[in-house]
Amino acid sequence: MDACALSTDAWWRRDGADIVLQVLVQPRASRERFGEVVGDRIKVSLTAAPVEGAANEALRAFLAKQFGVPKSRVLLESGETGRRKRVRIEGPTKLPSALGAAG
Repeated sequence: MDACALSTDAWWRRDGADIVLQVLVQPRASRERFGEVVGDRIKVSLTAAPVEGAANEALRAFLAKQFGVPKSRVLLESGETGRRKRVRIEGPTKLPSALGAAG
């Protein structure tokens, strides 16, 4: 999907070659997936529990797979201990179709 196909919403923005997402994490979900937009954030459901960084690692792995990058290029910029997070995807090689439908 071409980046131009995504509309500019409050929950994501381009920053040079990177994409910055405003995320609301739902831990202990039945499956991992993008959900609806809640206010200025996109919900991401994760199966991991929010203990000892497990949900953060699951979020990084999920987003890495969705954007076609290694986990090392998914950076948690804020929200280490909360459900509301800002995540930077460095140089994504693909854009998930869920982002086009979420807005």
